[in-house]
Amino acid sequence: MDNKVSIVFTPAELQAIQDAIAVLESTLDSKLISLTVEERKELNKMGEASRPFVGKVTDYVQTNPEFISPFNKVDELLEDWTLIGQLGPLYNTLNQIVTNMDDTLMEAGAEVLEQANLYYGSVQQAVRVNMPHSKPVYDDLKVRYEKRSKRRGGDPAAA
Repeated sequence: MDNKVSIVFTPAELQAIQDAIAVLESTLDSKLISLTVEERKELNKMGEASRPFVGKVTDYVQTNPEFISPFNKVDELLEDWTLIGQLGPLYNTLNQIVTNMDDTLMEAGAEVLEQANLYYGSVQQAVRVNMPHSKPVYDDLKVRYEKRSKRRGGDPAAA
């Protein structure tokens, strides 16, 4: 496996990121909502295909108000449409950042696990040849694979 991740943040960089997140949280906290799983299921969701339709309706309610139903809440329609225009680009940017962060964490995790398994394999070999101090290290590390070995027969470092 290639080592794709060789990154360490400086304390100043981490602090800058934490400060930026704190600003986002404090600014957005009172303006964002949280839906339950059931509420999310029940919503009539607007996908990409519906955006042009809704955009045209927001235009028509202003240019042709004679078709507005007594049940339409035009002010809310226009306000929510504005909110979508404001939050959409921010969401896209944050989603890209979170996706890249997730990919970086996944890659770094795979890289450290590979190295840890190589070390564990060396410890197993050391136990087999009765190398001093290897048994306590092996006993401490083998816990990671005990349940897995019983279920799937898979201690990846076993030789």
